[in-house]
Amino acid sequence: MIDLTRLQKFVARRRVAFIASVDGAGFPNLKAMLPPRKMEGLKTFYFSTNTSSMRVAQYRENPRACIYFYRKRFLKYQGVMLIGTMEVLENEATKRAMWRAGDKIYYPGGISDPDYCILRFTAVSGRYYCNLKTESFEVE
Repeated sequence: MIDLTRLQKFVARRRVAFIASVDGAGFPNLKAMLPPRKMEGLKTFYFSTNTSSMRVAQYRENPRACIYFYRKRFLKYQGVMLIGTMEVLENEATKRAMWRAGDKIYYPGGISDPDYCILRFTAVSGRYYCNLKTESFEVE
């Protein structure tokens, strides 16, 4: 049985997140991102991004999504994949809650910059890989 608390700690320590969307032709598109701005267990993750990005357009068209976190060591590779849906949030309260001081570099207009939005990923299930074994799990 998978220890979801242990997986949550593993994910929280990762410095890169990979997010996947589905394009108009039905193909997966993968992108490396900075780690989530906020995590709520393994259920909900918040990322900041540009409203004008291709990824935002894809999530608006099709909210199906996947996020992936990994760590590679000398002889050990671990990975956590979560599948679910991604929402594009543009309300000021959420944008303000996720804002960081250095964001002004990317969003010169500040919190009200029209090119600043938040992606909220909500997981439904996942898979964990470690030591040549994989195990599926549900996210509650």
